[in-house]
This record gives sequence, C-alpha cells and structure tokens, in this order.
Amino acid sequence: MSKAKIIGKVYLVGAGPGDPELITLKGIRTLRRSDVVLYDHLANPELLAYAPSTARKIDVGKEGGGRSMRQDRIIQKMIQLAQSGKIVVRLKGGDPFLFGRGGEEAEALAEVGIFCEVIPGVTSAIAVPAYAGIPVTHRRFASAVTIATGHEDPEKSESILPWIEMARAGQTLVLLMGVKTLKRNVGCLLSSGCDPKTPVALIQWGTYPQQRTVIAPLNQIVAEAKKARVGPPSVMVVGEVVSLRGKIGSREERPLLGKRILVTRAREQASEFVDRLKNLGAESIEIPAVDIQPPKSWKKFDSIVKETTNYDWVIFTSVNGVRAVADRLRKLGLEFSKLFRSASICAIGPRTAEEIELQGLKVKKIPSEYRAESILEAFGSLDLKGKSFLIPRSEIARDLLPRELQKRGAKVDVVDVYRTVPSRIDSRDLQGRLKNGEIDVLTFTSSSTVHSLARHFGRKGLKNWTDGAVVACIGPITEKTARSYGLRSEIVAKKYTIGGLTQAIVDYFKRGGEI
Repeated sequence: MSKAKIIGKVYLVGAGPGDPELITLKGIRTLRRSDVVLYDHLANPELLAYAPSTARKIDVGKEGGGRSMRQDRIIQKMIQLAQSGKIVVRLKGGDPFLFGRGGEEAEALAEVGIFCEVIPGVTSAIAVPAYAGIPVTHRRFASAVTIATGHEDPEKSESILPWIEMARAGQTLVLLMGVKTLKRNVGCLLSSGCDPKTPVALIQWGTYPQQRTVIAPLNQIVAEAKKARVGPPSVMVVGEVVSLRGKIGSREERPLLGKRILVTRAREQASEFVDRLKNLGAESIEIPAVDIQPPKSWKKFDSIVKETTNYDWVIFTSVNGVRAVADRLRKLGLEFSKLFRSASICAIGPRTAEEIELQGLKVKKIPSEYRAESILEAFGSLDLKGKSFLIPRSEIARDLLPRELQKRGAKVDVVDVYRTVPSRIDSRDLQGRLKNGEIDVLTFTSSSTVHSLARHFGRKGLKNWTDGAVVACIGPITEKTARSYGLRSEIVAKKYTIGGLTQAIVDYFKRGGEI
C-alpha cells in the first residue's frame, strides 16, 4: 500500500510597512517554522532573520519597474514547494490583501487543493502617514478615508478609479504606488474638481530610518516632488489632515534620522546600542569586529573559587566579566550570590552594577568615571594593606589596576574569565560601504574593536578607508587607541557607557556636525 503524499502549507504573511517591529507576533511565529520564504522587495530583509538558518530564502522582487519574478512563476513556485511537503511563507510588504496580489495567490492555491492561511499585516496606507505625523481620519477634517492604487493594471484600457468621488472634500485619499504616475494622478484629481490648494504629502520610505516627507498644495506637488527627487516606494496623502503634520509628533523629528551608523561591538552586546540608535532614527549597520569567547583554560578560576572565597573585594570591570563568572559558576554547581556574599563588590559602571545585582548581590562602589584609573580613585585613602582582591576580567585587560592595588599593599588575584578575539568580517563588503559613502558614523566601544578592524584593513589602511566617516569612541582610552592608527575621533563620550556614546553622537549632530 503506497503512502499518502504529504502536502505542505502556504502562509501569506503581511510584513508590515517597513519597520521590522511592525510585523505581527503571529507573522514572526510563522517565519520561525518555515522551510522556504518567498519575499518581496518591500518586505524588510531584517525579517528573514526570524526564519530558521536552514530555511531557503527566495527574493521574488516585486519592485515597481525593477527586477521581479513574474507573478505566474511565483504562484507556480509556491505550488511546487507546497506539493513537496514544505512549509512556505510568502512574505509580502504591508498587508497581503491590499494591492499585494494576495487574493490572486490564495485563489490559485485553493484551485489545486493547497491550504493557504492569511496572516494580515499593518498596511502602509495607515502606518506611513502615522509615522509622518498625519492621521488619515480626524473629527474636524475627515470622517472617511479612501485607499486606492496609483498604479493600476497596465493592461486596462482606461482607469476605473472613481476620481470624482475621490476628489470630494471632507475625506482623505491615500494613493499607494503612485510616484511614477504622479503627474497623471494629480491631473485626474484636478480635472475631477479637487481644490488645487488641497494639502498633499508624499512620504518616501515610510517607517524606515530614511523616511522623508514632501508637502505642497495639490497644484504644486508634482514640481516639489521633482525638485526633492522623490521616488518609490512612496505613499501619497491628499486632504486637510495633512495640515496636522507639525502639530502631531513625527518619526522624522528624531535627531539621528537617516544617519547610517556602523556598530562594531560584539554581537552579544550590540542589541542595547542598536535599539538606542534605532529609536533615535538611525540605521544601524552591524558588523561585529570582535567575538566574546571563554578563556583558554578555566583551571585558575576553578581552583580559586573552590579554595579561596574569602575576598575582601571583588572588582568587576565589565558586564562580560559578570556574565562569564555567573555562567561558569552554574556549571560548577555554585551560586554567584552565596560565593561572594562576604566580599564587598566594586563595579566599573552602572550597567556592570545592574548585571551584578541581577545575580543577587549589592554593589558597594561605582567610580565616577568608568575606567581603571577611577576605580583606584574610588578607594581614596582607604588602607588596602593586607586586603585581598579578586579581579575577574578579559585576557587582554590593562595591568594598571592590579599593579596599583599591589603597590598599596593589597593581595590581588587576577583571573581571565573571557577573551575578546577578532571576528571574521567581510572586509570587502565593509570597504564597499565606506567607499560608497554608506556609513556616516563609525563607532568603537572598546580598544579591541579598533585593533580588530585595523587587523582587516592594516594600520594605514584603516585611516584611508574610514576618512569619509565620523569616528565616535566610547571614551579616552578607546580614542587613544584609535589615534594610534591615525584616526581622528570627532566624537568622544564624556560618560563612558553606551548611553553616553549615543548621547555624544546626538550632541554632535545637534551642533551641526557634518559627515
């Protein structure tokens, strides 16, 4: 008896308007269990990271006027994949059923007996104006909204859009995919009786970091769009609600809007920095220059914690050190909070202190500045003679702190609990981005990130390739390292934290700093 053929399933998933955080939770869950993802040009490629590493990703284009897979080929591909038992995600910009041809795809799948589930998405028709500070309805200005395509099927002999109805006052008109036909569409609205003074907004790359908006009266918008070189993808909003822009907060008011910032921090640590930059409007380009790895041997650490736990002080000089110690102690069957409860704890900064407190211990000292010199100052005139210190740290940390403590009579155990090693990066890709002016700010969050990048470019090459970008360093030690490679740091954080570095970048551009 032959086995029944296993038929897969197809999901039509709305990717939302562009901001990767606007996809639905169900959409993410579906991506996580996919075998194959067929994605459109307007679906943010960052969303592909939710799919398993084993999943096949197929770019089908669907960019207006650009390279695309034909619609019949897309449908044929989905059918073939589903019939071979695959879980297929068709990832579509915005919502699948709003000018996304999702209806055609679902219909074709149903005809051959393939189950298709639609997962709606946030439509750009509403989200993009909202990000620009424009509500599509408002009690005083518009009680109705019409959403129409600005790019009808080219095989139609004439437009079937109800231009006269759409031109009526008292409602909002949102046109999608209409930049290339802007002149014709504006002409249709004017000839249908729309007031030439009606405010119009053209919003390009809505919800993305590079979002920008052009506003003009209807009879001037074509000229203004041409002057501003507005291209696709853009959303056109026509109506009195456009006048509310400026009164309502817009995402375009963020201080780092459109700035492209290279984050070289280790991937394990980068998320906080990336989130901060993104919330301020920047586009983060993550190319980790270093990786955090365990020490070559845990022998010294293991013997210390098993035999000698009565330290007077334990000094943590990084979040990585706290996490590395906590992880190792768990593997040894020991508890962080119990092991060090008799010791006083010093943390180099608030983030390190926060990580320590998550492990159940209170921090006694945090220096005013977050570097080794300030830790020494924090102990002031305290008599350290005979006091015992444990310093779990990076393999390549400076020796200043233990050396100075020993000079003051302290007994110091220094133990490596992690290594910062150069990561593998595609230096050609990075060189190409730098050469094409695609990076505005180059950030360094430690000396090791500078050394690692220099390893890929060479001592002199690093300066040559990065001359077109602003260099930002987390503090004077990192800035000194950058200077040793010939780099001039226009931005140096006064507070040596990720928050401090972020604020320093914002302050630089507020002062009118230039790329």
